[in-house]
Amino acid sequence: MKTSKMCAIFSNQHEYSQLKPLTDERALSTLYFAGKYRLMDFALSSIVNAGINHVYTLISQEKVRSYLDHLGGGKEWGLDTIGSYEYLDFYQNLMRRRSREENYFDDLILFLKTCGMPYTVFIGNKMAANFDLKAILHFHQSNDNRITPVFKRVGLENLAPDDHTFALSDDNIVIEQREAVDISSDGPFNLSANVYVMDTEWLIHQLEKAQKSGAAYDISERLATLAVKEKSNAYEYTGYLRNIHDISSYYQANMDMLEKDKRDSLLYGSQKIITRIRNEVGTYYDKESDVKNTLTSTGCKIKGEVKNCVVSRRVVFAKDSKSQNSVIMANCRIKSGADVEYAILDKNVVIEKGVTIKGKPDTPVVIKKGSVISKDFVLE
Repeated sequence: MKTSKMCAIFSNQHEYSQLKPLTDERALSTLYFAGKYRLMDFALSSIVNAGINHVYTLISQEKVRSYLDHLGGGKEWGLDTIGSYEYLDFYQNLMRRRSREENYFDDLILFLKTCGMPYTVFIGNKMAANFDLKAILHFHQSNDNRITPVFKRVGLENLAPDDHTFALSDDNIVIEQREAVDISSDGPFNLSANVYVMDTEWLIHQLEKAQKSGAAYDISERLATLAVKEKSNAYEYTGYLRNIHDISSYYQANMDMLEKDKRDSLLYGSQKIITRIRNEVGTYYDKESDVKNTLTSTGCKIKGEVKNCVVSRRVVFAKDSKSQNSVIMANCRIKSGADVEYAILDKNVVIEKGVTIKGKPDTPVVIKKGSVISKDFVLE
């Protein structure tokens, strides 16, 4: 059932050089996750599961192709239905308008006014999490907040330098926020999940004030500041969350999905995670294959040994090949005698016969998209 209460701002602002080469040609939000998903599926699914069908999306124009390739017409998320309203804008537009001293939030303000929803949710692109936005809205209403930030208690390993953390009172009122780069202790920390529910009229007023004063176009940063100013009650998210900001966090998030409790919490809870549908045959397992504790997507052919791996679609494992503790994206080929361990193979990678690729648990080897590897690559 569609709600008549909320519209959404989906921000694809975050991009990290620490994720290269995986993000050389794609946006962070379109990285493969758990085989068949993309990171953007989590934000979009949270939006759709709340009955929201009015979505304003901000993304970098340099990487919009990868985003649109996965989104398609938006059918899977119900964004192609009558009455839905999807608006795509670019951060570069905000930057150009601000540099020309123009009203850089006018398109967003027009979107909010056109939707006519009393509440707006802002959600970022880098958290692998499953947010119940209806529950957050109920909390927002019950506490009579103007803005409700969402936080998760995490350790230092789950922070990126540009993340915001909150200092909270005993009853979870936001009293201070600061960037993680300024933190020196070991935690735990109240990480901003980059999710905010707001009164729409109040948000419009704040955006109008911001552009009149020439404030930064970073909406997320402004919302974190406003949560402190408003002394808002913060909503604690207690489900699975992994903050994707570098190769290690991306690898570990995928490896987490091999643990049943974490997998069930994120992917198989009361809220379904929606992704692009692919009509393909199931995976073929040869009678001599040896597959253990592995997530495998459709269209694969497995004749070798595959253990503790996350495997995307149409991957071929030849006889006598070995793959362990690795993330393997779509259309890869692991040829006979090849040995892959602690690695991330991007799309269309070929590991030639007898080649060894071996990283470490905390430093996986990353093989760039489309590479053909004919020589050993072993981290000492």
